[in-house]
Amino acid sequence: MGDPLFWHRLQFGFTATYHYLFPQLTMGLALVIVVLKAMGLRTGEARYNDAARFWIRIFGINFAVGVVTGIPLEFQFGTNWAKFSRLSGGIIGQTLGMEGMFAFFLESSFLGMLIWGEKKLSPKGHFGAALALWIGSWLSGYFIIATNAFMQHPVGYTVAADGTLQLTSFWAFLLNPWALGQYAHNMIAAVVTGSFVVAAIGAFWTLKGIHPEQAKLNLRVGTIMGLIFSVLVAFPTGDIQGKLVAKYQPISLAAMEGRFESGPRANLTLVGQPDVARRRIENPIQVPAMLSFIAYGSFSSDVKGLLEFPEDQWPQNIELLYYSFHIMAGLGTIMIALMGLAALLLWKGRLDTARPMLWVLMLAFPFPYIATTAGWAVAEFGRQPWLIYGVLRTVHGASPTVNAGHTAFTTLGFAGIFVVLSVLWLFLIGREISHGPVSHTSKA
Repeated sequence: MGDPLFWHRLQFGFTATYHYLFPQLTMGLALVIVVLKAMGLRTGEARYNDAARFWIRIFGINFAVGVVTGIPLEFQFGTNWAKFSRLSGGIIGQTLGMEGMFAFFLESSFLGMLIWGEKKLSPKGHFGAALALWIGSWLSGYFIIATNAFMQHPVGYTVAADGTLQLTSFWAFLLNPWALGQYAHNMIAAVVTGSFVVAAIGAFWTLKGIHPEQAKLNLRVGTIMGLIFSVLVAFPTGDIQGKLVAKYQPISLAAMEGRFESGPRANLTLVGQPDVARRRIENPIQVPAMLSFIAYGSFSSDVKGLLEFPEDQWPQNIELLYYSFHIMAGLGTIMIALMGLAALLLWKGRLDTARPMLWVLMLAFPFPYIATTAGWAVAEFGRQPWLIYGVLRTVHGASPTVNAGHTAFTTLGFAGIFVVLSVLWLFLIGREISHGPVSHTSKA
């Protein structure tokens, strides 16, 4: 507990995990809002604009809290990870700067137009603002993903005489194949989060017997988008991401599956407990040869195990990595099944009267949050012991002059601030849900 590196990693992981609770919803809702505004523009029905107006307010609250919780992450690059920032700042500073200067300002500017400019803009102009908000929020996401992708699979750089990393190809860095795959997987997952939240609110209003028209609309939009994007998270985006891990981080793949021995026709472990000391999986339930197919596209492909690699290159917490991966994959399967059943009931016209299913939809909204948190844990635990994969070890990237006590103290401070922010967020979101959608036409 007195190790500064432990506290640096704990603080960044804690603040990043809490922060990402908010952007994943805003990025998902951005597309939902575009869909609602497009339907309102095409049909001329006020209910779509009423629904969009409600979700724009929810977006605004989450966006504000996301900005506040994201600021400490920027400072931690300098306070906690000074060596990493000095060595790689010339590269990752490119995308982090672009995220702030272009994407963030684009997103915040058009959010203001959406919230306060509806009566001043034409319907097409307001739809255009929603479209720009979506582009801005997703562009912001790409710049952050591209930064992380360089840490996962560094490309487009060289090592200068002073040991710092210098950019040699901006486009190779920006269009990193890892970034493209990770971005697609991450953004589709964000839409799943938004869809589950939309469906949950529709289910809540239906169970309460309030806002019936809007409840039905939210149920339909949330269920249809939830099913489509839950499938897309698994395939093709999850499949692409898995093949990237197999190609560029084979040690991570072995740890994710708790695979110690190498060989062809590798089994996919559905259930089991990794025993690292004995180098085996306890009580496994496995699908024969499926891991070979998922990783390399052939049932006969050879998949390397952890024993193939030096132990000092293994992820440092194999058990946590293994369970995070299986929680993510398991919840992804459950979400597809859940939205598939809800879509079937919707198609038969029985969803809004199926109270057990409505309860399930209302209570299931944490699933995508848990799955995305586990997914990011897989990405970050899997990269260890490297801060930049194959280039800079985590132990060599921390700030040498910041001791464990300082970082522990500020971590407690962040925790206190986050408690206050959570209470404020719950109050504001609860107030909006209780008010429900407000129609401009009803006020006229």
